[in-house]
Amino acid sequence: MQAEGKNFSSRASKALADAGLQQQVSKLKTGFVAARARAVAALPEYEAMREAGAAIKDHTLENLDFYLERFEREVVKRGGHVHWAADADDACRIVREICARAGARSVTKGKSMVSEEIGLNAALEADGLEVVETDAGEYIVQLAKEAPSHIVMPTVHKTTEDIADLFFEHHGRHGFSERVTDAAALIAQVRSVMREKYFSADVGITGANFLVAETGSNIIVTNEGNGDLTCTLARVHIVTAGIEKVVPTLNDAALFLRLLARSALGIETTSYTTLSTGPRRRGDVDGPEEYHVVLVDNGRTKMLSGAFRPMLRCIRCGACMNHCPVYLAVGGHAYASVYPGPMGAVLTPMITSHEAAGELPHACTLNGRCQQVCPVKIPLPDLLRRLRHDQWEAGFIKGKSRWGLGIWSWLATRPSLYRLVTRFGAGVLGVLGRSRGGFRRLPLAGGWTAGRNLPAPQGTTFHAAWAKGKKRL
Repeated sequence: MQAEGKNFSSRASKALADAGLQQQVSKLKTGFVAARARAVAALPEYEAMREAGAAIKDHTLENLDFYLERFEREVVKRGGHVHWAADADDACRIVREICARAGARSVTKGKSMVSEEIGLNAALEADGLEVVETDAGEYIVQLAKEAPSHIVMPTVHKTTEDIADLFFEHHGRHGFSERVTDAAALIAQVRSVMREKYFSADVGITGANFLVAETGSNIIVTNEGNGDLTCTLARVHIVTAGIEKVVPTLNDAALFLRLLARSALGIETTSYTTLSTGPRRRGDVDGPEEYHVVLVDNGRTKMLSGAFRPMLRCIRCGACMNHCPVYLAVGGHAYASVYPGPMGAVLTPMITSHEAAGELPHACTLNGRCQQVCPVKIPLPDLLRRLRHDQWEAGFIKGKSRWGLGIWSWLATRPSLYRLVTRFGAGVLGVLGRSRGGFRRLPLAGGWTAGRNLPAPQGTTFHAAWAKGKKRL
């Protein structure tokens, strides 16, 4: 994983100084944000769909055991197998055992965030298997030995020149000896390399956008068709999915598919929406001989019974990242997590630990844009505030941060003294700063002044202005 630096602050500082990265992530501010806005504006019932999506997810989570058991029954009825994995190690063990029984030597993978979460590639490669990511973006970061920087667009941090260099280095053995920078030519190289891999793979592994309890089906969406080839050409198809991916019916899944495409890419629907329901049946012209679904818990059950249950509504669209000022400033690798951005700042402590998550719950301005655009109305700012509180209570906030917050808390709980101190402080800083056009350096404000001047306070404090305004009313 590309995540140099001991903490988020140091990784973020490095990302801010990376001109190439800044150029790449800036494209999200216009392209995908604008596309989503147009797609939402063109659908009058979009807000009603958000409400319905949140309600369906809440109902399903309230009755998760029922729907998971129903899903298992339907899969088994259709000749498939369901495996239950308590954690990442358990999930990797199950997949490794399936591959071993199949005598597998090569594995193709459709895009699967859960497989990233559990470290599946490394586990399979340790067994001597060739593992090939078939999604173009995932394939690129696999060649670069990097982690994805976005859950929908894994290579958002890379330029066309970067990709051209990478392919020139690795594709010579596949017959491509010239360096090309044309996007269509680069994609053609991926297709050529992948075609051989699809037909030689013993096992195909995909993720799941949704699992349908009603039919035992797995649904994946792609814009390249790689998911279809991965799950139909290999002898064994394995689905890795979090337990929260189940929905009650196909009608419910249809609603989420409409929300997902608009939120993720600003389009009405993806190019391919594929439903897999069990292994090949008599009369089928293609399909796997074996079909396995590995249902992964990995911290999700503990979220069910607490304040963080709404996070399990997430359909992994990435809209929260595309609208997050912090993500748009530092990119995904600064989070050093499989799940970056606002959703990752909540999920990572849940599936790992507060110690592993470190500063991620604090990598947020609490501006609320993530909640405004979330297709299933997850209250991300509230959950991040709760995580900050939990970290404080557990003693993870230490040193100057704890000391400074302690003083602020003591002062903020004494309103009269708070107003007096802030009025005095704003007045002094205003006088000192106006004469020099702001502050180039200021104690306890180094994070700000390292990159820009801190403006001098102007006028009165907010409390004083508010009180004056109320008098006018």
